[in-house]
Amino acid sequence: MTTSSAPGKVYLFGEHAVVYGEPAVPCAIERRARVTVEARHTDERLRVQANDLTLDGFTVTWGGETEDRPDVDVPTPLVEAAMGYIDGAIEQAKDAAEVSDIGFDVTIESDIPLGAGLGSSAAVVVATIDAASRELGVDLDSEVLADRAYQVEHEVQDGEASRADTFCSAMGGAVRVQGDDCRRLRDVPNLPFVVGYDGGTGDTGELVAGVRALKEEYEFADDTVEAIGDIVRNGEAALEAGNLEEVGRLMDFNHGLLSALGVSARSLDTMVWAAREADALGAKLTGAGGGGCIVALDRTEQTHTALEYTPGCEEAFRADLDTDGVRPEE
Repeated sequence: MTTSSAPGKVYLFGEHAVVYGEPAVPCAIERRARVTVEARHTDERLRVQANDLTLDGFTVTWGGETEDRPDVDVPTPLVEAAMGYIDGAIEQAKDAAEVSDIGFDVTIESDIPLGAGLGSSAAVVVATIDAASRELGVDLDSEVLADRAYQVEHEVQDGEASRADTFCSAMGGAVRVQGDDCRRLRDVPNLPFVVGYDGGTGDTGELVAGVRALKEEYEFADDTVEAIGDIVRNGEAALEAGNLEEVGRLMDFNHGLLSALGVSARSLDTMVWAAREADALGAKLTGAGGGGCIVALDRTEQTHTALEYTPGCEEAFRADLDTDGVRPEE
């Protein structure tokens, strides 16, 4: 029996634009998915128990000829995607170990909401590949692990995934991703994250496809994506200079452009404005959008308090930058 954990993430800048070759800066946060894997030689089925992956969690067995689907209170595409992520992660581990005729019991515990823009799928995939490969006697380098995890997300998301989430979850800290060029940023200052969660979920594939359709129909939408890339480059310079005020202003710009691309939601906009009115340095949605989470920067408790009293905000919490990526657990 082998256990690994991997962190979720927030985007300072660059979601959606990163799919089109622009840079993005995601940051790992101290909310983790923990995956325990035990190899089973009696059959080849995959048995998965997921605790706290959603508000109620689910337990499901699949593999072979079963067509069962779990009965949980989340949209069916998200459940099917979750199953695809775990299936793909296990296949990657088996490929790394060069084995095939083996089954697994997998237990997932996560304090990262599913489909909320905090990188739950990436964290689960990274932790599952790491735990399963170590269970089979193979230790993968973090960058190799990140690449294998990206292959899983790329497949499940119909080719629309970027390397940002999986690389960030594998490496930890703040990272810069542009296409296949992925690196960890050094000397990043303390980032006083505050996260607001509306209790909802967004369909990443559908939202990414919506942006692609806008780009194909309107030239200004293509310009908007490029403008997000410019924000990222300016944001990197502000981070290097330790200028959090400028980082916050650029986060505000980034949210406005994401709203223009149609990936925000009333609940997200309401939380963003509540954070700004509480004098946050900046605030924006994080992840694919459509529902889920916003991230703000605030050294004080004002934003956290304001979000707790904001209609539509189900949960608000502070989230430190997690400098650890994937790691083994006892």
